[in-house]
Amino acid sequence: MAVAVKSVCDLLAKKQRGEKITMLTAHDAAFATLVDRAGVDLVLVGDSLGMVALGYDSTVPVTMAEMIHHARAVRRGVKNALLIGDMPFLSYQVDEKAAIANAGRFLKEAGCAAVKVEGGARIAATVAAVVRAGIPVMGHIGLTPQTAGQLGGFKVQGRDDGSAERLLHDAQALAEAGAFALVLECVPALLAQRISAAVAIPTIGIGAGPYCDGQVLVTHDLLGLFDRFVPRFAKQYAALAEQAGAALASFRDEVERGVFPAAEHSFGPLIEGKTRPADK
Repeated sequence: MAVAVKSVCDLLAKKQRGEKITMLTAHDAAFATLVDRAGVDLVLVGDSLGMVALGYDSTVPVTMAEMIHHARAVRRGVKNALLIGDMPFLSYQVDEKAAIANAGRFLKEAGCAAVKVEGGARIAATVAAVVRAGIPVMGHIGLTPQTAGQLGGFKVQGRDDGSAERLLHDAQALAEAGAFALVLECVPALLAQRISAAVAIPTIGIGAGPYCDGQVLVTHDLLGLFDRFVPRFAKQYAALAEQAGAALASFRDEVERGVFPAAEHSFGPLIEGKTRPADK
């Protein structure tokens, strides 16, 4: 296992050494503990929780209160990885003062080490202001789910020369603004390679091919827990939704048939006068 990441400076060092960076999402203490024990570098409290945990149709309805609530829970489970809070829609786009205040809440109230924001050159000034306030910022370009409607829906970005050049410009603008890393989502692999070579900060891909400096997935996608839809770029390493469904149905069936709870799940004798050794 590579050297553990403890700070944003460690991420830059990993890129310089050519070591891949790993990031996964978590939305509660239980999953945070599992993800952290797996040894990933970064844990993201993603606004994807709006869909996989809260049942929203998109990430747009997620509020700061919801993000802080979940980030605090994740903090209790993360002991080693660098924890990043995802700033929800309209928590940083209105003005720089609000952006700094909301970003600061992730550090002060939830114990995050950094925040993530979506957008390119148009939010570079805001990113610079938040960084000047002492808050590390991770950028996110390409497909940005909070504003997917403006991008024509959930589809690959940067396919033509013009949009590819804009994404390259976005990456450079965010790096110059002080972002410590960039998420590249749904970007052609060769464009992601070009961006990764053009900026000194690490790039972390999701649906952006193998040439990024690291990779991130939504943990529910990785584990096969979110079955409303499966993104093409998500590899399912398990099918836990199916397994969990079978287990839950077995519980219902055993209770209905009187099989559960059995003697080993009960205290005291089930038949008067007969006591098991464990109950003495």
